[in-house]
Amino acid sequence: MFAISLGDDGAELRPLEPWQAEEFLAHMDRGREFVGEHIALPDFVADLDSARSFLRSYAEKAANDAGRIYGIWTEGTLVGGVLFRTMDVPNGTAEAGCWLEPTSAGKGLITRACRVIIDWAVEERGIHRVEWHASSKNGPSIAVARRLGMTKEGVLRENYPHRGTRTDTEVWAVLAPEWRAAKERPAS
Repeated sequence: MFAISLGDDGAELRPLEPWQAEEFLAHMDRGREFVGEHIALPDFVADLDSARSFLRSYAEKAANDAGRIYGIWTEGTLVGGVLFRTMDVPNGTAEAGCWLEPTSAGKGLITRACRVIIDWAVEERGIHRVEWHASSKNGPSIAVARRLGMTKEGVLRENYPHRGTRTDTEVWAVLAPEWRAAKERPAS
């Protein structure tokens, strides 16, 4: 299996596959409340069968070129992940997303991992538009969208029922020409 280094701290990005369901479930159990504060992922991954089913759904998406899922490991432990929830290669669009255990938050892991997958989508797969959907209450996720150079395009008001409450969703996006131009600028 391949692993892509995410920096000098030893963090790695790797495919997350159905055979890793036990590790995925253990990871989700460690971060269940934190991850579930804004997204439903922990509600779908409640036991080994549902963890395996979730990862199989992404294996099928990958086989159909309709999505991807990757894990983030630090010191050999799965601590989070990034994904393309949707990918429409013929139309050049994708929606990226993420999750992370609380012990790994604030270290830049999600931003670094998203840069890898967005760059792959734009440069290798020809994706023109990458979207990012985040609850308006999820400040860390919105901060990632900003760090990725995305533009806030709007708010879908009360569109997402999450654990009994309807929440607003901010839609952010970056276009391929914007992504490439940002890569060419020197780091400040």
